[in-house]
Amino acid sequence: MPVETNTQPYGLLHGGASCVLAETLGSVGAAMHAARLDGSIAVGIEINASHHKGVSSGIVTGVATPLRLGKAMAWYEIVITDEEGERVCTARLTCAIRRAVPFQ
Repeated sequence: MPVETNTQPYGLLHGGASCVLAETLGSVGAAMHAARLDGSIAVGIEINASHHKGVSSGIVTGVATPLRLGKAMAWYEIVITDEEGERVCTARLTCAIRRAVPFQ
């Protein structure tokens, strides 16, 4: 994800942008897991993040690793690093696995 256009007023990568990246990556993984079970869906229910260092330019990369994939819940750790490979943010995402039902 580019840092440019995702900054807070001080010119650093916005923590909210890191959370959006983290939740997107973890949710995609959880959705793939849920679909394999029985066509279920995954919905994010909790995210928390620790921001380790500021980044003012370049690209950050996120990697989502499943911590546990269950029938009702999935947990992911998402690590975001800068171009030098230094950890910028560590996030943890919890997703609930639910039977797919039409929205009303």
